[in-house]
Amino acid sequence: MQKSFSDSYKAAGVDVTAGYRAVELMKAHVARTLAGHSVPDGIGGFGGMYELDLAGISRPVLVSGTDGVGTKLKIAFLMDKHDTVGIDCVAMCVNDIVCCGARPLLFLDYVAVGKNLPERVAEIVSGVAEGCVRAGCALVGGETAEMPGFYPEDEYDLAGFSVGVVDREKVLSPKSVQAGDVLVGVASSGVHSNGFSLVRKVFGIDEKTVGRQCPELGTTLGEALLTPTKIYVKPMLEAAAAGGVKSVSHITGGGFYENIPRALPKGLFAAIEKKAVPVLPVFEMIEKAGKIPERDMYNTFNMGVGLCIIAEKTAADKVIGVFRAHGEKAFVLGEVREGETGVELW
Repeated sequence: MQKSFSDSYKAAGVDVTAGYRAVELMKAHVARTLAGHSVPDGIGGFGGMYELDLAGISRPVLVSGTDGVGTKLKIAFLMDKHDTVGIDCVAMCVNDIVCCGARPLLFLDYVAVGKNLPERVAEIVSGVAEGCVRAGCALVGGETAEMPGFYPEDEYDLAGFSVGVVDREKVLSPKSVQAGDVLVGVASSGVHSNGFSLVRKVFGIDEKTVGRQCPELGTTLGEALLTPTKIYVKPMLEAAAAGGVKSVSHITGGGFYENIPRALPKGLFAAIEKKAVPVLPVFEMIEKAGKIPERDMYNTFNMGVGLCIIAEKTAADKVIGVFRAHGEKAFVLGEVREGETGVELW
């Protein structure tokens, strides 16, 4: 029985046997994500299957999200560290999904490489698997595409796609938000996965700068920038189930000014007290090194707030308590007021 291989394709730069080796190496990582999920045929089929458990859900609504890691990958290339960017990839998708109150069910990844190095691909997928474990979703499949001549041999791109479910009556949306509701912020872990084109320009990122020790960060610049994006799924679902949560914003590219208004109805704005924002040292460094106006900082980065939750005033302490019980820093940022929809920092 002949096995799959092609010397001609390999001579053109695509080694199909390396792909099989990568799949074997990643199987143990994928297995970590399947506990508590019904995935009939595991990975390796033409489609990733998932058996839905709709217990307690009367009107199921599927919520999907897709995203990538962006130019943060350039830091991973320079540091030859590939086991955390997968967490970022998962986070960027599932944090969006949970803003609707949905529980992420499954995840698929797409890794496009210049050269398929099985151990490196498995390292990337180990991060994806870790992200899925943190989010409570199953990694049901993916794709590794070897594309010689399109990507340099030592570079790759990483993107993902996730699907979640929520009962129609429990969907979180701006519709019920009112003046007087409270803005609760949840701390970020750093730059997360947005604004890295500006970060790289500001610091002149190269092999030398990523290894520079930064006392204000307590680590090297590269290690600080590679800190994975926080995954807020489990505490966010718990807070939503406790009641009083109305709408949620994931603070990604576009910062405060682009993302928070998406969680508000017309005629209301977010009044945020600047001293309530726990600006992280890395953002102070970026602002100073690049001489970036404060307005641009808040319109590009999360500034230390990865999630903004709009809740009833009486529920704010409860929401904060849930996140703190999960080891996350949560705090009151401000309140919702009547006026032109947007964000006001004072």
